[in-house]
Amino acid sequence: MKIKSYVYIVLLSLLSLKGHAQKAKVAAADKKYEQYAYIDAISTYERVAEKGYKDEKMFQKLGNAYYFNAELDKAAKWYGELFLLNENQEPEYLYRYSQVLKSIGEYAKADKMLDQFNKKSGNDLRAKLYEKHKDYLEEIKANSGRFNVEDAGINSEFSDYGTSFSGNKLVFASARDTGGISKKVFKWTNQSFTNLYSSEVQSNGKLEEPKRFGNRINSKFHESTPVFTKDGSTMYFTRNNFLDGKKGKDSKRITLLKIYKATLEDGEWKDVTELPFNSNQYSVAHPALSNDDKTLYFASDMPGTFGQSDLFKVTINEDGTYSTPENLGTKINTEGRETFPFVSDDNELYFATDGRPGLGGLDIYVAKIEKDKSFNEVQNVGAPINGPKDDFGFFIDSKSRIGFFTSNREGGKGYDDIYKFSETKKLTCEQILKGTITDKESGDFLEDAKMSLFDEKYQLLKGNVTNKRGQYSFEVECGKTYYVRAEKRNYETKEGSISIEKVNGESYLSLELEKRIKPIGVGTDLAKTLDIPIIYFDLDKSFIRKDAAFELEKIVAVMNEFPKIKIDIRSHTDSRQTAQYNEALSDRRAKSTRDWLIKNGIDASRLTAKGYGESQLVNKCADGVQCTEAEHQANRRSEFVVISME
Repeated sequence: MKIKSYVYIVLLSLLSLKGHAQKAKVAAADKKYEQYAYIDAISTYERVAEKGYKDEKMFQKLGNAYYFNAELDKAAKWYGELFLLNENQEPEYLYRYSQVLKSIGEYAKADKMLDQFNKKSGNDLRAKLYEKHKDYLEEIKANSGRFNVEDAGINSEFSDYGTSFSGNKLVFASARDTGGISKKVFKWTNQSFTNLYSSEVQSNGKLEEPKRFGNRINSKFHESTPVFTKDGSTMYFTRNNFLDGKKGKDSKRITLLKIYKATLEDGEWKDVTELPFNSNQYSVAHPALSNDDKTLYFASDMPGTFGQSDLFKVTINEDGTYSTPENLGTKINTEGRETFPFVSDDNELYFATDGRPGLGGLDIYVAKIEKDKSFNEVQNVGAPINGPKDDFGFFIDSKSRIGFFTSNREGGKGYDDIYKFSETKKLTCEQILKGTITDKESGDFLEDAKMSLFDEKYQLLKGNVTNKRGQYSFEVECGKTYYVRAEKRNYETKEGSISIEKVNGESYLSLELEKRIKPIGVGTDLAKTLDIPIIYFDLDKSFIRKDAAFELEKIVAVMNEFPKIKIDIRSHTDSRQTAQYNEALSDRRAKSTRDWLIKNGIDASRLTAKGYGESQLVNKCADGVQCTEAEHQANRRSEFVVISME
């Protein structure tokens, strides 16, 4: 018994020592994790896990470390272990697990995770987007197949990403050639810090061997994602918080990212300065310029961010100052990661995000920027640009439809690789709504008519005025219904509706306006002048209905305005009944109309009334003739003919 007891005590002691040792290793790994040293953290966590040690927080951090290091298939393994240990996880882990499951092709299981995420996070924008786009795979499939993709021919075995053009040079970030014993290593990936490189574009479109770009730009820390003004004299780029030999850190002693500006003087990039909205306490990165170089877009996790990183913009003022950063809002941003913005010459915002239903990891999306700076519908650009892994850093030349993007997809040469593409078909459906506004009577073009465009809920979207030829135009969205309103002094306001087809092109809606001031004289039918339709009576009845009363109020208004006018009320029927019956019915209706006008203030001496039955048909529809209901209706009319003006 003593021997067994002794052995048992020793085993307990050994197990206890082993547990304390593993916990110590986990604690050390946790410290590296909090410092974003993810490769070191992964190594430690995995050594502990391989010995059978299971811990919920360790699996969370191990999964996160791979997730944020863009190794999604490995993240899937450890998130899987996490959910085996405890299925009841916070919503963010449900979302991340769904993303990494997509990266290994398990879309059905990923959707189940998203359903759970949706139940737990009903107010989360990502949940709402998933609920709205349950058929997202079909939507993405419809957008796919529009690109031819190939290796850009400039990749290394390290990380290469983020392209832009400076003249005839493709400029990008690379971790190549900056490694070595004396060089700094980025602990997040255990690769060298990235510098900017450039590659000259040859006449055949091929890229030359990359060379370092701008000796005064590259430092011993990260430089990446440059963007250049149209005149090529100014560059904005991302760098770690490092300037003039000084490194800045946040409250956790981590060196974050900032955007810097440099100017080109005598062929050299000089005067590197950081932008005023940078901070030591949050990252600002990946600049992009609008077509007119007056707006700078970027990614940041600054205060006011919805998710892990959002897209923002600032106005670049004439004096070189900047406006206060403005979040692009929930039309673009989610609780996930929005990053790597790019604005094309077609005024389209491309960006990468993992916050929308996609194919896995970061996917590239696009939204048209309207003239009022609002954003059109956000769409996934589809495969083969997007895939199960991270795809980002999209750049396109709007004229040639050739561009570049970055991906860590299978089959690449390095950690991240740059790919070249040619777009064979545009995704964004573009429509122009045009029309001509004319005078209904003369057909003359109406210049300076006020035009207003409304959506299907009658919300005002935009407005303009017609030109000398009475023409207007609006940029509109495909597949939407709109209302167009035309207004001009001394004319009746008129509206029309139109549904825009889901194809690129132009749609047309012209309107004819009637003059508000119309000439009247003896013989004028006020029903035609005032656009009064048929005065409806119930079947075989002659009393005035409410809808008819509304039309008769127009007659009252004119007769009050012109107190000497006298009118003859003439009522007509169609031929479907006997002639005697129709004449009697129409006479009762004419006199009922006269009585209503008298009751509403018109002197009886100014009114005469007679029914003509079917004796004055306006078409062929006499007895025994087959006619449509519309043809019969044309005969059922009321006339208010002016017989005297004095």
